[in-house]
Amino acid sequence: MARGERRRRAVPAEGVRTVERAARGGPGRRDGRGGGPRSTAGGVALAVVVLSLALGMSGRWVLAWHRARRAVTLHSAPPVLPANSSSPAVAPDLFWGTYRPHVYFGMKTRSPKPLLTGLMWAQQGTTPGTPKLRHTCEQGDGVGPYGWEFHDGLSFGRQHIQDGALRLTTEFVKRPGGQHGGDWSWRVTVEPQASGTSAIPLVSLFFYVVTDSNEVLIPEVGSKGQLKFISGHTSELGDFRFTLLPPTSPGDTAPKYGSYNVFWTSNPGLPLLTEMVKSRLNSWFQHRPPGASPERYLGLPGSLKWEDRGPSGQGQGQFLIQQVTLKVPFSIEFVFESGSAQAGGNQVLPRLAGSLLTHALESHAEAFRERFEKTFQLKEKGLSPGEQALGQAALSSLLGGIGYFYGQGLVLPDMGVEGSEQKVDPALFPPLPLFTAVPSRSFFPRGFLWDEGFHQLVVQRWDPSLTREALGHWLGLLNADGWIGREQILGDEARARVPPEFLVQRAVHANPPTLLLPVAHMLEVGDPDDLAFLRKAFPRLHAWFSWLHQTQAGPVPLSYRWRGRDPALPTLLNPKTLPSGLDDYPRASHPSVTERHLDLRCWVALGARVLTQLAEYLGEAEVAAELGPLAASLEAAESLDELHWAPELGVFADFGNHTKAVQLKPRPPQGLVRVVGRPQPRLQYVDALGYVSLFPLLLRLLDPNSSRLGPLLDILADSRHLWSPFGLRSLAASSSFYGQRNSEHDPPYWRGAVWLNVNYLALGALHHYGHLEGPHQARAAKLHSELRANVVGNVWRQYQATGFLWEQYSDRDGRGMGCRPFHGWTSLVLLAMAEDY
Repeated sequence: MARGERRRRAVPAEGVRTVERAARGGPGRRDGRGGGPRSTAGGVALAVVVLSLALGMSGRWVLAWHRARRAVTLHSAPPVLPANSSSPAVAPDLFWGTYRPHVYFGMKTRSPKPLLTGLMWAQQGTTPGTPKLRHTCEQGDGVGPYGWEFHDGLSFGRQHIQDGALRLTTEFVKRPGGQHGGDWSWRVTVEPQASGTSAIPLVSLFFYVVTDSNEVLIPEVGSKGQLKFISGHTSELGDFRFTLLPPTSPGDTAPKYGSYNVFWTSNPGLPLLTEMVKSRLNSWFQHRPPGASPERYLGLPGSLKWEDRGPSGQGQGQFLIQQVTLKVPFSIEFVFESGSAQAGGNQVLPRLAGSLLTHALESHAEAFRERFEKTFQLKEKGLSPGEQALGQAALSSLLGGIGYFYGQGLVLPDMGVEGSEQKVDPALFPPLPLFTAVPSRSFFPRGFLWDEGFHQLVVQRWDPSLTREALGHWLGLLNADGWIGREQILGDEARARVPPEFLVQRAVHANPPTLLLPVAHMLEVGDPDDLAFLRKAFPRLHAWFSWLHQTQAGPVPLSYRWRGRDPALPTLLNPKTLPSGLDDYPRASHPSVTERHLDLRCWVALGARVLTQLAEYLGEAEVAAELGPLAASLEAAESLDELHWAPELGVFADFGNHTKAVQLKPRPPQGLVRVVGRPQPRLQYVDALGYVSLFPLLLRLLDPNSSRLGPLLDILADSRHLWSPFGLRSLAASSSFYGQRNSEHDPPYWRGAVWLNVNYLALGALHHYGHLEGPHQARAAKLHSELRANVVGNVWRQYQATGFLWEQYSDRDGRGMGCRPFHGWTSLVLLAMAEDY
């Protein structure tokens, strides 16, 4: 940032010096002659010209500086959530949670400097050298399937993880009480994946605790390296104690013999925990159960002596880990007890362990099942027990993927002229928290703006208070202009998962405003708590929408254009449009300022409609008077037709400088290179039939009597175009871009695959028009029924076959594709099952 500041300040300083030299009649003329009396008039004229230039340059610099500052300045509207909303005093039930979605199992507090807990495990002796250490969810580590069977988003969860011949079950339950978020207990059970499995080598579990500041953990060690307990104190948690109980056989109290190792050091940084433990697994130990042959295992050669630990006292925090090694099957319980919870009553609370923990877990599981059926009524709708289990897993894994992040993002300011943002350095946004669901624990364990709106459609049906909490956090990210970064990479653990070139967010780039979808649902349901929340959120929602409407406006009134398209590089078949969320969906072949993007206009129309309704409800007459006419104009059939109806294509379409005569051809040694043939690009509608073409239908902007509704239903239902047995494909099979790579190393993404978020919008639209009188009512209802059967049926089959929800599905054979697990918007399959739109 300092380098950028010096560059920016150099411009006006040089301009002032030039003016001063001219005023003194000093050097400045290239002929080398001094300025005598005869040159005075010329010198004055030159001074005037130079002064004007300098002032112009200075003015531009001031404007640039102002833009840069606003990009990293928080919005002045009152926050939606109070400053201490995450504290145990305000939200004790949410203070502790499984808010580390990128690890297989772990919990932490909702704090800028949290207390973290986690689990690692390794199968001993299965491979030469150091055993595979499992900790963070990785796309290619061979673990899986895994995911939450139950998770209520608040106080209980049960997860199953398959790792080769092992099946791990991780469970937790929280018990409220005291002033610091209450108690909680874990149970980790490890069993053979299948009965009759041949002998499994020893398994090591690693339970760890990490602090992120100066507070010191105090361990009490027993014989043979076994920790009796870990006590500690922090300002947020008060006094607390961790206890790792002796292992037992699963389902009973019969003890199991375990070997123990312990390791204690300063916190090396959260992204380095796995590698630190791997590097320390370098000593051989003997596991010697009574009456059995000893077996060797690799263990931590740790010590609890102060001098054996790393440097401390510099705000690094502590890292304390207990390794337990034993034979499968077994269960181990890990208990956290809050001092204030224990001291809150007249009698000491019994430890949440053993039979008491079993009862609590079973009670929560039964309550979850009852609440799930009451909320979604899948059994009542005739779905099979297996499909009901899929719905429960979809919801639970989405809730279990909620994370709490804290940190600073990198922002590249909008300098006012496209392309100029590359000439300034990114700046750090203020440190902020974010409570959000994530698309994928293995691949995208962080917040994504356009994903989150779809996530919250599911979450709010289950627990509206969680949605209010998430939306409040997202709106807290608003900058002074009303912009929210589309990808939130906050904190060391999140940054460690992102390549450096993707860390910076550009303050001119938008994203579909899908947070307005759960807002619209709040307005429709009318829950008093939701409406009170919306009253607080309204100024920020209005600022966010106004930024979108103003900054993404196109050259023609009521047209809009996604800023931030890729440049037309010779290696790209079609420059991508990442801000749209549809990445490589084909747009105009040659990007230009003349483009008109249909999907963006429809999103703005939806936003204007929702904000108008909200303003009218809240009595914000001035805003309603401002946005009402805009909403009416954007939804007017004549305007939409004029800008986006392509008679030659028979559908709505983008408009821009385009030719379809583009293809990638091999050109050694460069590899695949884009070749543009004839006809050459010209201003025209873009012939890319697919999801974008459907947006007036998807967002329900068309009148049920619209003459355009029939043609959209035609292409939707045509297997030569969008219809497939597995859902609507993202790009028509008839398109020249269908299934085409965008570059030599960039396979197709939104070019044919079936995506659940857009299919859910399509189901909602068909259900909507199927219940409104009009010439297409019966057909829309029939298509809804058929499409729902295709989408739900395929997701269910793939879940049966693989145990995962997937990012996308093949339109050719239905197989899951992309990253997995993808418990983000693919969890919308639950709402499709419930016919809840």
